[in-house]
Amino acid sequence: MKSTPETKPYLLVVDDEPALRLLLAAYFKKQYEVLLAENGEQALEMLTLSKPQAMVVDISMDGMDGLSLIRELRSSSQWYHIPILVLSGNDTSGDRITALRAGADDYLVKPFNPEELEVRLENIQKRVASLHKTKVL
Repeated sequence: MKSTPETKPYLLVVDDEPALRLLLAAYFKKQYEVLLAENGEQALEMLTLSKPQAMVVDISMDGMDGLSLIRELRSSSQWYHIPILVLSGNDTSGDRITALRAGADDYLVKPFNPEELEVRLENIQKRVASLHKTKVL
């Protein structure tokens, strides 16, 4: 499931709320092939079949939570480079700092503006692409 120039890039949304997963899938369907997972375990399974250009991850989920997923990805040479934006209902400074220290690239609090999420994802991806061009990663 690698994206090619003829196909849209993949966006992996990891959240335990079905309504939010469907909302994000509908919002991003023009730009991405949106893959949906309800927890960290499902996300890891999907990563063995696809190579997402970015991920949107909730923190509080049953099973493998978002922080554990982020730590797993950042410790893997195969997945460490994937941009990760946390989308969470946890709104304290401590929550944000913990997620960023775990390896998240950005953090947005629910409820959110989908357009802001879109812009933040674009900015993260531009930074990562720029780092790849300069061979920093």
